[in-house]
Amino acid sequence: MSLVLTVLITLSLLLLLEGHVRLSRVLARRPAAPGAPATAPSITVIRPVRGLDTGAEENIRAFLEMEYPGRLELLFVLDSEDDPACPAIRRLIAEHRSTAGRVELLLAGPPPPHRTGKLNAMLVGVAASRGELLAFNDSDTRPSRDLLARLVAALQARPEAGCTFAPVYAAADVPRAGDVAYGLLMNAWYGPTVAWAAEPRGELDFIMGQLMVLRRPALDAVGGVGVAEGQFVDDMYIGRRLHDAGWRNVVIEAPLRVVTGGMGPVQFFRTFRRWILFSESGLSFRFTWPNWVRGAACWIAWGALLTAVATGDLGAAALALLPIGFSMWTQVSLQRACHGPRVAVRHLWVPAVLPLVGALVAISARLNRRVDWRGRSYDLDAEARLGTSGSAAAGT
Repeated sequence: MSLVLTVLITLSLLLLLEGHVRLSRVLARRPAAPGAPATAPSITVIRPVRGLDTGAEENIRAFLEMEYPGRLELLFVLDSEDDPACPAIRRLIAEHRSTAGRVELLLAGPPPPHRTGKLNAMLVGVAASRGELLAFNDSDTRPSRDLLARLVAALQARPEAGCTFAPVYAAADVPRAGDVAYGLLMNAWYGPTVAWAAEPRGELDFIMGQLMVLRRPALDAVGGVGVAEGQFVDDMYIGRRLHDAGWRNVVIEAPLRVVTGGMGPVQFFRTFRRWILFSESGLSFRFTWPNWVRGAACWIAWGALLTAVATGDLGAAALALLPIGFSMWTQVSLQRACHGPRVAVRHLWVPAVLPLVGALVAISARLNRRVDWRGRSYDLDAEARLGTSGSAAAGT
């Protein structure tokens, strides 16, 4: 057995083991989220919508059925009446007896150049809002009834907090291979690293905005939602501006489900690529390096395996299977610890190859700076901001 291969395989296994132990310990000591308060300030929750997401009707129902111990406004914001989600939203608003004092559907129109469709919808929603607090919720999520109230409780308990937000996990009711891969990306790679980076006080220098609650004074202090003009990723950028201004972005242990389904390999590749581009504009190296180390360890193990097979070194090949197998197990284990679903036996090959795909996606994102998102195409510059051409009018 080659000494070099043995050393590389051992290094790979040790790196993966260290990462798993560190992240597992972090996840095990996450503090419980605060309970819902008896009273709370008035709040406006804005949900930008474009197209019908997977599980759209259940997502809309969950949004309408949120319970809040204060005056609640729920605003759906779409580009136009032609959006396929519009009839479903209008019907469900009429059918459901929401606890909100105000539920409306607003039309934003197409975004101007150098502004994403989501940010355009957010700005329209803010202009129509009346709540003391502002919240934003992505349409592909399904919040629990008490999640909004828990986020507000955490915000009230921390006067220095400008924003509180929920950690996310991805799950499909009937997963395909792409859904499994995306779930692992969110639940086994991103989620545990968020918990690690947020210690010891649950604070981050960015925001995951799938459901975020903001103080108006904090948002106003950094220029409002419009400060993200020209940015591809609004929530991470706003979070960094809040952090730089001395406010705290607080993540609480109350998960929010991102609903997936029907995702094939091509769609997953595009989604993964978009996540890589998201990370370029809002995640520091301190946050990303643990995942780069985990990914590099997997590449070392696979490289050692292929080298051993090519040279006929069956002992080294068998040894290389240990870190590969451990990588599969740790991803599945961390996913469960982050509220994610179990991985079926038929999909166990997905965590084996996911780190390899990740490197290829990262290369693709560096070579091609155009990304499709919600029916529009955006050209990004080297820092993942909207390029000078702004947004292409695909689908608008």
